[in-house]
Amino acid sequence: MTDKKLLERIAINPKVMTGKPVIKGTRLTVEFILNLMAHGATFQEIIEEYKGLTKADIQACILFASKAMENTVFMPLSVESA
Repeated sequence: MTDKKLLERIAINPKVMTGKPVIKGTRLTVEFILNLMAHGATFQEIIEEYKGLTKADIQACILFASKAMENTVFMPLSVESA
């Protein structure tokens, strides 16, 4: 699936979840899905818990986050010394 097709699964509407990016047709934010994955949830577990979601919806969340970070200067939470 192309990036464009995946990103069409993400919606931003100021009237839904205060304008946070969500999976289209849901109130599940990209942030929420990524947080689930960061804490160890698998694609399959998320799909089973939230009926109607697909693997492509989760992939869209990852791609959206990746695209959002492309032009962002990232400041690490802590600086390691050499």
